[in-house]
Amino acid sequence: MARSNRQEAGRRRLAMRLPQMRNLIMEARDRWQLELFETYQVAVETRDALQGQPFNSDLVQECDETCSEIEQRIVRAVLEDSWPQ
Repeated sequence: MARSNRQEAGRRRLAMRLPQMRNLIMEARDRWQLELFETYQVAVETRDALQGQPFNSDLVQECDETCSEIEQRIVRAVLEDSWPQ
C-alpha cells in the first residue's frame, strides 16, 4: 500500500476506533498527524498478518500495544487541546 493510502487508511481506522474524535481526526492535516495515521495503519497491518500464528504471539501483542499507544496519544492530544486545528 502506498504511503498516502496508508495515511488515509490509518485516518479512517482511527476515526472508527475513536468516534468521539472523528471530526478532529478527519480534519487533521499536519505532517506529524499524517505520519501517526500511517504508523497506526502499518501496526494494524502487521498485527493482522501475524495473528493466528502461534510463534508470533509476542509480535502480535507488541503490535496491539503500539496501536493502543497511538490511540492514547491521539486522545491525550485532543484532550489537552494540543491537537492543531
